[in-house]
Amino acid sequence: MTMLRLATSLLLSTALLSPALVHAQNIATPAEADTPSSDTTATEAVDATVEQTSEENPVEVSIPGGQIVVTGQRDRNIQRAAPQVVSILGSAEIARTGEGNIAGALGRVTGLSVVGNGYVYVRGLGDRYSLAMLNGSPLPSPEPMKRVVPLDLFPSSIIASSLVQKSYSVNYPGEFGGGVINLTTKSSPDEPFISIGGGLGFDSETTNQLGYTYFGSSTDWTGFDNGQRNFTPALQNYITNGDRTGDDGVDNIGLGKGVINTRNGLTQRIPNMPVNSSLSLSAGKAFELGGATLGVIATAGYSNKWITRDILSQESRQDDLSLLESDFRRVVTDNRIVANGMLGLGLEFDRNKIRWTNLYIRDTLKHTRVSLGTRPLQNATTQVQQQETAWYERQLIDTHLVAEFKPLDGLAVDLRGGYSNSQREAPYEIGFEYLRSNNAIDPLGEFFVNNLDGTSGSASVSFSDLNENVWSGGVDVSYKVLPSVTATVGYAFADFNRTSSRRDFQYRAINLPDGVSILRPDHLLSDAVIDAFDIQFNEVNPNPTFAASLRNHAAYAKIDAQLMDSLQLDAGVRFEKGNMRVSPVQVFANASQDNSGAQTRISNDYWLPAATLTWEFQDNMQVRFNASKTIARPQFRELILQFYFDPDTNRIFTGNPNLQDSKLTNAEARYEWYFDRDQRLSVSGFFKRIDNPIETYVVVDTNRLSTSFANAPRADLYGAELELQKYFDLSDWGGFWESRRLVTVTNYTYTKSKLRVREGDTTSVFSIVEADVLQPASVLFRNGAPLTGQSEHIANFQLGLEDTDGLSQQTLLFSYASKRVFSRGLINTSQPDVFQDPGLRIDFVARQGFKLFKRELEMKFEARNLTGRRNIEFQQSGANRVEVNSYDLGRVVSLSASLKF
Repeated sequence: MTMLRLATSLLLSTALLSPALVHAQNIATPAEADTPSSDTTATEAVDATVEQTSEENPVEVSIPGGQIVVTGQRDRNIQRAAPQVVSILGSAEIARTGEGNIAGALGRVTGLSVVGNGYVYVRGLGDRYSLAMLNGSPLPSPEPMKRVVPLDLFPSSIIASSLVQKSYSVNYPGEFGGGVINLTTKSSPDEPFISIGGGLGFDSETTNQLGYTYFGSSTDWTGFDNGQRNFTPALQNYITNGDRTGDDGVDNIGLGKGVINTRNGLTQRIPNMPVNSSLSLSAGKAFELGGATLGVIATAGYSNKWITRDILSQESRQDDLSLLESDFRRVVTDNRIVANGMLGLGLEFDRNKIRWTNLYIRDTLKHTRVSLGTRPLQNATTQVQQQETAWYERQLIDTHLVAEFKPLDGLAVDLRGGYSNSQREAPYEIGFEYLRSNNAIDPLGEFFVNNLDGTSGSASVSFSDLNENVWSGGVDVSYKVLPSVTATVGYAFADFNRTSSRRDFQYRAINLPDGVSILRPDHLLSDAVIDAFDIQFNEVNPNPTFAASLRNHAAYAKIDAQLMDSLQLDAGVRFEKGNMRVSPVQVFANASQDNSGAQTRISNDYWLPAATLTWEFQDNMQVRFNASKTIARPQFRELILQFYFDPDTNRIFTGNPNLQDSKLTNAEARYEWYFDRDQRLSVSGFFKRIDNPIETYVVVDTNRLSTSFANAPRADLYGAELELQKYFDLSDWGGFWESRRLVTVTNYTYTKSKLRVREGDTTSVFSIVEADVLQPASVLFRNGAPLTGQSEHIANFQLGLEDTDGLSQQTLLFSYASKRVFSRGLINTSQPDVFQDPGLRIDFVARQGFKLFKRELEMKFEARNLTGRRNIEFQQSGANRVEVNSYDLGRVVSLSASLKF
C-alpha cells in the first residue's frame, strides 16, 4: 500500500481540489465495466449499434454485418465477445485521453501509432494497409497523396466509439493489412441536452513568439476565402479555353499580371503570435412518436490554432553524407482553422433501428514559410533565401443511412447506403527564391537578388484542385440456422471517382536590371514591372489533370458457430472484383501536345478466406487463432505521373503508373485473461507475408531529390503485443479516497519487418520513352531492410486517478515509439535511410465536474509534451549526420470548459 500511495501522490496536485471534489456531481461515470451476462448458457446476437461494456456506459458500434454474436458462457463485453481481435475506445476512454481529434486518441491503442497529419499505422504497417470507415461505410480522402482519410479531421466530440479490428473477417473490405478502424458517430441521446464549450491553448514554441503570416483575405480566420484567391480573369480564360503557354494567341506576359500581389506575395513578421482557441456546441433530444422513438443530435465546432516550427533541413547526395547539397533553416508558421458540424437522426421501433448521419468537416491551413540557407556544393559563400505562401482547403461531406431490421426471431437484415465527397483546393501556392553572393566585387553582393532566370532566382505559382466522390451501399442478412449457429451473407458496392489537377507556372525573365532584381516579391511581379521587362508566365506541367476511379463489387458468406460450450468458430470467404483506372485528362485544346501515355488499368478478382477459432478453456480465459488472405491496392496518387510537393515533409513525390496490387497472408494467435471486472491481460503473436509490397525509393530528378514508388518482391512482418488493464480500488483508505480508484493501462508492441529481395527479382518503373521498364529489384530495394514507417517498439502507459461516483479524472499518459524508416536513401548509392525518431512523449490530462447554477460544468486541463520532445528526422553514416527535417515541438497547455443544460 505504501508504494501505491507514492504512485498516487503524482496526481494529487490536481486531484486535491477538496472543495470541488466534495461537490463534484455525477456528470459521467468513467468506468468501463465488463458486465457478465445474466444468462450464461443462451446464445444471443448483440446489436453492434447499441451494445455496451457496462450498463452505466453504453458503447455504440456500427459495423458491416451489424451484429456481434455473444455465445455460451461469454459475457457482454464486446472486446471479449467479438469473434475477432478488436480494441474499442468508447466515449469514456476517448475523453480520458483528452485528445481533440480521434487520431490522437487512437495513438493510445495497442499496436497503433500516428504518423504525420493523422495517419494511423497499425502494427508498423503504413497507412496504405489501414482501412478507415465511418459507421461501416467507406470514406474518401481529401489528400492528394492518400486514398485513406486522415483521422485528425474527426473531432473526438462527434465520435461515440472507435473500433480497431486487427484480425480480418470477411464482412469487411478485402483491403485489410494492419487492420480496420471503424468510427461510430453519436446517435440518439438518452436525455435532452444542450452543451456549450470553449477553450484556450498556449504553445511554448508559438504563442507570444515570433512567427510569419501573410494577409490573404479578410475572412481567412473563418477558414473560408472571400474570393481574393480566385483566378484572375486572364488566367480563368486561359484555363477555360484549354490554352497552353507558347501557343499562338496566348499572351504569356499578360497572363502573369495580377497573380502576385501584396495580399498573397508579401510575408509579415508577427512578433507575438496569438493563443489557440476553440468553441463547440452540441444538442440532442428524443421524441416519442407513438410506438417509435426519434432521436436527434447535432454538433458544431470551431478551432483556430497556430504552430511555428524552426526547422533544420539538410540534404546530402554523398554515400557517406560527408558533404551537404543544401543546408537550410526554415521557419514555418501554420494557421489551422477547423469547422465541423454533424446532424444525426435515429429512429427506433420494435426491434428495428434506422440511423441517418450527416457530417461536414472543413479543415483549412494557411501556410507561410521563410527559409535561409546555402548550397555548399554549388557555391559555399552564396546564401539562398526562400519564401512560400499557401492556402490549403480540405473539406469532407458525408451522408449515409444505416437500417437494421429484425422481422423474425433469428433473422436480421442490415442495409447501408451512403454518399461522400471530399475536396482539396490549394490556390496560389507561391514560391520565391533570392540569392546573395556575398562577393566584394559584385555590386549587389550584399543584397538578395532574384533575376527570375531559374539559376539566380525564381518565382513559381501552383493551383491544385482535388475532388472525389464515393457512392457506397450494402446489404447483410443473418439467420440463426441452429441455436448455436448464425449464418451471414452480404453484398457491398463502392465506387470511388477522383479528379486531381495541378497547374504549375513559372515566371521567366532575361537580363533583369540590377535595381529591379532586388525588389520584394509583390513589387518584382507587379503589372508595371512585368510589362516593362517582358516577364513571361509559362506553364511547366505537361499532364496537369488526372482522373482516377475504383469500382468494387464484393459478396461474402460466413458462419459464427458455437461448436461446443467453450469453442467458437467464425469462418467465411469474400469475393471481390475490383477495377481501378488512372489516366491523364485532356485539358489542352491541342491534343497532339499532350502525351506521356501514363495510365493504369488494374482489374483483378480475389477469393479472400478468413477464419478465427476461439477456445474459452477457463471461465475467464480464452485463446484465439486467426488466419486470412487480404490485399492492398495502390493509392491513386501513387499511380499519377505528376510532381507533388508535400510542405509538411519538404519532399517532392511523383507516381508510378506500373504499380500492382499487394497480396497478404495473415496469421495470429492471442491469449486473453479477463481476471476481474474492467481488467484484462492479453498477449498475442502475429505474422504477415506480403507479396509485391509498395515501397518508396528516392532518385535525383531535374537536379532535385524526388520520392517515387515501386513494388518490392516481398516482405515479412512479425511481432508480439502485450496489453494490461488494471484498477486499484482505493476505497479502503476511507474519506477522500472512498469512491476513487487508480487506473493503469499498459500496452507494448514489438514488430519486426524485412524486405525480401533475391537475385533475379525485378520491379517495374515508368518511363515516357518506354512505359514498362523492368529492372533488378536490388537497384531500388535492399534485402533485409525494414518497411517504411515501422517502429520496432511501441509502448503506451496510462496512470490515472478517477472518481467512480462523479466526473473527476487525472491522468498521466506516456507514449513511446522507437525510430523508424521515414524515407529511403538515394538509390544507386550506399546511403543510409532517413529515420524518424518519435521517442518518449509525456502528457497530463485532468477533467473535473462541477455544479454551476444547477447546471453541469466540465473543466479540462491539458499539458502536452511535458518533456519538450523534438521532431527528429535524420540520416547518419558514422560520425556524419544530416538533419533532414528536425525541429522543436512546443509544450502545449490548454484549458477548456463545457456547460451542459
